[in-house]
Amino acid sequence: MFYEDLSEYDYQDDDTFTDSASGFYGLWYRPAYTRLNVGWLEAGKPYATGTVPAAFVEKLKAVQRVQWMNVCLGVHECDLCPEGEAPEGNGEVRIPGEPGIAYAAPFLITHYITAHGYRPPQAFIDAVLTVDLDAWASVRWPDVPFPWIPEDAERMSE
Repeated sequence: MFYEDLSEYDYQDDDTFTDSASGFYGLWYRPAYTRLNVGWLEAGKPYATGTVPAAFVEKLKAVQRVQWMNVCLGVHECDLCPEGEAPEGNGEVRIPGEPGIAYAAPFLITHYITAHGYRPPQAFIDAVLTVDLDAWASVRWPDVPFPWIPEDAERMSE
């Protein structure tokens, strides 16, 4: 599924957060912020390439260990890889940007960066590097520390 970098995200109207430690609890809400696409690559579509800081890749991987957004029942295979060798992803990641902005990326973004040389926009790289992982990793459900989740979001047990 291809979306141009920094275009407005419109894949899903609502966002759903799943507690990654248990995979059991969910929270869904209609975002009041603008979501911008980053890293939605597809074979045959051009994308930016280049080197990225190693610290950025490590931080992005760490973010993905504590955040699980819009998990789908099916999976998406990387169609840039040869058939049979492609990793799969089934969720998204959110990175807060400037006030009122969050970047929306597929979970395969780290694969696209490390295996296919994808270089996300500098604003996304900078935003990832400013994430306070200690705050995100230290709080468990239902005290989700992500800055874009509204106080009145609906919480559910699955």
